Amino acid sequence: MKTIATIFGTRPDTIKMAPVIVELQKYPEEFRTFNIATAQHRQMLDQVLSVFNITPDLDLNIMLPQQSLAQITSNIMSKLDEALSEAKPDLVLVQGDTTTTFVGSLAAFYHKIPVGHLEAGLRTNDKFNPFPEEINRRLTSAVTDLHFAPTASAKKALLKEHIVPASIFITGNTVIDALLAAVDPDYSFNDILLQRVVEEKKRDGKNIVLITTHRRENWGEPMTDICSAIKKLSVHYPKLNFVFPVHLNPVVRGIVFPILQGLSNVFLIEPLEYKSFVNVMNYSHLLLTDSGGVQEEAPSLGKPVLVMRKVTERPEAVKAGAVKLVGMNSEIIFKEAASLIDHPKKYKAMASVVNPYGDGKAAQRTVAAIRYFFGMAKKRPKDFIPRRA
Repeated sequence: MKTIATIFGTRPDTIKMAPVIVELQKYPEEFRTFNIATAQHRQMLDQVLSVFNITPDLDLNIMLPQQSLAQITSNIMSKLDEALSEAKPDLVLVQGDTTTTFVGSLAAFYHKIPVGHLEAGLRTNDKFNPFPEEINRRLTSAVTDLHFAPTASAKKALLKEHIVPASIFITGNTVIDALLAAVDPDYSFNDILLQRVVEEKKRDGKNIVLITTHRRENWGEPMTDICSAIKKLSVHYPKLNFVFPVHLNPVVRGIVFPILQGLSNVFLIEPLEYKSFVNVMNYSHLLLTDSGGVQEEAPSLGKPVLVMRKVTERPEAVKAGAVKLVGMNSEIIFKEAASLIDHPKKYKAMASVVNPYGDGKAAQRTVAAIRYFFGMAKKRPKDFIPRRA
């Protein structure tokens, strides 16, 4: 039996790690999972754990108010060092691009424990966009032994960095596994305002535009421009409802509320737990976001996405036509959103694209690759290739 330590700390990396934990638990004679939560994001993490019925074996609880990236790094490393010394896992799994991801992989390297990296190979080639995620990914790749690339282009990025080809497995993205398990056409929303908006969609056909923005590189003037575009859209399209779960970060809230509060068709709500978010996404007509995960999830539901960033490390959906990179200029955001709202043919072209990120079987491929790595399976798993259903 092999002990697999899974390390996660934020909502996104936990969502994407959860299907792999569940899949590993289907092999109780081969694997023992040891789940370590750094709790880099406390409240949002706990919501996701409850959805997937996962209980951490160890909770490092490192979250402190207003701590810097250096403090987060130091706190995680000191506690993980002790945890790995005691657990002595045979493999450490990390996910994505958070500080937890990078420090988890580095701590494993210090203990000479093999590292598996879920969602490996994403790149913008701009070390400050996104910040600090781009460097977190690159540093994690440097010590990883098993690279679980979600797409063929992610594999190509790794090969350009001279990663050993045999160590790369194209699995698709586990976020699609999680999404397909969580979407429920009969889902009932706890938030009264959100339930009202969904009922208007069902009863009157009043379309929903879902908005998320929180990235550090968009703080300040870029986020002000984003909010100005949303305000203009809300005035220009009074028959649309704009749903905006506002990030808890006070920097974000200090920009969003002064500009958008009080508009009758803009609903500024608290951050949604995972199931609520993916189900309101399922009801939405269009998404405006600077999130990474939304770029992967929405195409599976046939929802066009306008990405309010300078660059994206997820170019596959842009190339396919399901996602469009529009930057943070207020006028451009308005123009691009209006184009999709006003022109059904343009909307349909984006909404009908095959999702390049997964088919709901990424966790199966990931665990198959781990079994192959340990000699439990003789055949190397086949790579994920996007296909129309």
